[in-house]
Amino acid sequence: MAREETTRTPTSPTERHDPAATAADRAPAAAPAPRTPATRAWATRLVVIGIVLSALNLRPAITSLGALLEEVRDGLGMSGSVAGVLTSVPPLCFAVFGVMAPRLARRFGPAAVVCAGMAAIGAGLLVRPYAGGTAGFLAASALALMGIAVSNVLMPVIVKRWFPDRVGSMTGLYSMALALGTSTAAAATVPLTNALGGDWQPGLAVWAVIALAAVLPWLPLVRDRGAAPAAQDAGRQTPQESGQTPAAGTSAREEAPALRITHSRTAWALAVFFGLQATAAYITMGWMAQIFRDAGVSAGTAGLLLAVTMVMGVPLAFVIPRLATRLPHQGPIVLALGVCGLAGYAGLYLAPAGGAWAWAVLLGVSNCAFPLALTMVGMRARSGAGVAQLSAFAQSTGYLISIPGPLLVGVLNQSSGGWGVPIALMCGLMIPQMVVGWVAGRDRTVEDEATR
Repeated sequence: MAREETTRTPTSPTERHDPAATAADRAPAAAPAPRTPATRAWATRLVVIGIVLSALNLRPAITSLGALLEEVRDGLGMSGSVAGVLTSVPPLCFAVFGVMAPRLARRFGPAAVVCAGMAAIGAGLLVRPYAGGTAGFLAASALALMGIAVSNVLMPVIVKRWFPDRVGSMTGLYSMALALGTSTAAAATVPLTNALGGDWQPGLAVWAVIALAAVLPWLPLVRDRGAAPAAQDAGRQTPQESGQTPAAGTSAREEAPALRITHSRTAWALAVFFGLQATAAYITMGWMAQIFRDAGVSAGTAGLLLAVTMVMGVPLAFVIPRLATRLPHQGPIVLALGVCGLAGYAGLYLAPAGGAWAWAVLLGVSNCAFPLALTMVGMRARSGAGVAQLSAFAQSTGYLISIPGPLLVGVLNQSSGGWGVPIALMCGLMIPQMVVGWVAGRDRTVEDEATR
C-alpha cells in the first residue's frame, strides 16, 4: 500500500469524483512513455565511454605530479615540509569531498555530478602549473582532487544503476582503466615534458586534455537524473523485465533507503578494509622504489620495478571483480591477495635486490585489493542510493585511515636508519586487512543491518 502511494500521480478533480475512472484510465498519466531500444542502446554506449574516460582521469593528477615533484619544488620554491604535505593532500581531499557525493547525486543526478567532476579535474590540472605560487598550486590541486573525490564515490553508483546484472565486468573495466591511467601518467609525464620543451608546467598541464574530453560523454546525460535501469529498487521490475529505464527527471530521493550506515558492521568492515588497502598502495607507490635503491638497485631499474607493480593492476583489475561477483563470499580472494602482500614484504626484507622482480609482481597482485573493494561496495547494497551511501562512507573513512601510513613509514625509516621496522609495519597492517576483508566479503547487505 505504501508503495502504491509513492508511485501514484495526482489525479484531476474529475477523476477523484468519478468512480468510473479506472486505474487503466490513469495509467498514461502515471508513467512516461518508454524509451525506444535505439535510445537506450545509445545512452548505454555513452555511459560505457564515460566510465572508461572518467576512470582514466582519476589518478594522473597525482602520479604526474609525483614524476615531476622535484622540478615543481624548485620552480615554486617549495619547502620540503610543504612538499611532504602535498603528498598527503590526495587522501585528505578524497575523504573530505567524497562525503558530499551522495547528497549532490540526489539533487543533480550521478551523471551530472561526474560531469562536473571531470570539468573540475580539467580546470584544476590546466590552472595549477600557472597559478603563480605555492598557494595557488595547492588550491588548483584541491579543485582537481575534489573532482576526483566525487567521481571516485559515484563510479560504483553509476555501475550499479546502469549495469545491475554486470557489476563485476563493469567494475573490472573501470578498475582496469583507472590502473592504466595511473601507470601511463607515471611513465609518460617525463617524456612528454621533454617533448614539450623540458618545462614542467606544460608537462603537468597536458593531462587536462584527457579530463576535458571525459566531460563530453556525460553532457547528454546531465538532465537524466534517474538515468538508469532501477533494478535495485525493491518491488520494481528490472530493465530486462520492463524493457525501459526510468524517465528523465525521476527524483533519486524516491529510491533512497533510510539507512544508518554507521550501524552496519559490514559498512565498517568495508571502510577499514578500504583504508588499509589504500595505506598499502600509497606506501608502495611512495616508498618501494626508494627501498630498492637503498638496496643497491639503480634508479632506472627501481622505476621500472615500480611500473611493473602498477601495471599488474591493469589485467587483474578486470579479472578479480568478475571472479568476485561469481562467489557468494569474497573472503578467499581477500586472503589470497593478502598472502601475496606478505610474501612481497618478506622478500623486501630478506633479499630486496636479489628477488626484486618477484617482489614487485607480488606487491602488484596484492594492490589489486582496490578493485576488489570497489566490487564489494556494489555488492553489499541492494539499491543505487544504498551503494552511494556505502561508497561515500567506505571511501571517505578509508582515505582518512590511509593518511598517516606513508608519513609513518618515512618517520620510522629515518628514526631506525633502515627499512626493517617500516617493512614490519607493512606486514603488521596486512593482517587486520585480511581479517576485515573477510568480514566485508560475507554475503549480506547494509540494508539488512542499518535500515531504520
